[in-house]
Amino acid sequence: MLYRVRRYLADHWVMAVGLLVLLYLFVPIAVVAAMSFRDAGRNAPYTLQNYKFTWDHWANPFGAAGIGHAFWLSIGIALLATLGATILGTLMSFALARHRFRGRAATNTLIFLPMATPEIVMGSSLLALFVASGVPLGFWTVVIAHVMFCLSFVVVTVKARLAGLDPRLQEAAMDLYANETQTFLRITLPLVMPGIVAAALLSFSLSFDDFIVTNFNSGSVVTFPMYVWGASQRGIPPQINVIGTAMFVISFLVVLLGQLPRLRRKA
Repeated sequence: MLYRVRRYLADHWVMAVGLLVLLYLFVPIAVVAAMSFRDAGRNAPYTLQNYKFTWDHWANPFGAAGIGHAFWLSIGIALLATLGATILGTLMSFALARHRFRGRAATNTLIFLPMATPEIVMGSSLLALFVASGVPLGFWTVVIAHVMFCLSFVVVTVKARLAGLDPRLQEAAMDLYANETQTFLRITLPLVMPGIVAAALLSFSLSFDDFIVTNFNSGSVVTFPMYVWGASQRGIPPQINVIGTAMFVISFLVVLLGQLPRLRRKA
């Protein structure tokens, strides 16, 4: 019996460690979800003691003053930053993956710098650039800053998808008398689209969640992460937990829907 237990642990210890890591990651999310249903006011201690269940906060998620404006402002910034970064990053990925030109190796290296640079360095650098250029801080400086740090993630994600593409598929399309436009629209783009969508989702999450770079370049604009930071100094309203839980559930459902076609093919 003892031998079987040891053998089982030896065969499954990696899975056990993985499950413990996942549990460690999901416990804070579970606490936030539980707090979103807690019947307590803004200044109540952030604890699960004397827990009382209620749907009131979910019925009015924008009940706290200013939270609705901050949330929709973050959504707008994230959408614009995602659109700009995805378009520019996809074009850069095709250029780096498909073409040979002078400075290509240096460009590949520079692409990784924003990912490796601490956010406080990037935020302060962009602030110095905007101030030196006389650009007033506000909505558009935040959008530009978010496009800047999302761009690298888009390039890396889409380029990895392009690297795994079989060039013979495009050659076969050309052999069947498809021109370059038809080959791109009907063969290349559909095959690369999962990478582009993944890059866009990653950009949206990074932009919506960003605080440090935004704090340097926002001026008087208050995004949702900045609202959360300011509210934590006075007392966290329960609506923050509601919005955080809702965003997590939506993200989970988007990922799940993206995996359904692959699961159906396996079935």
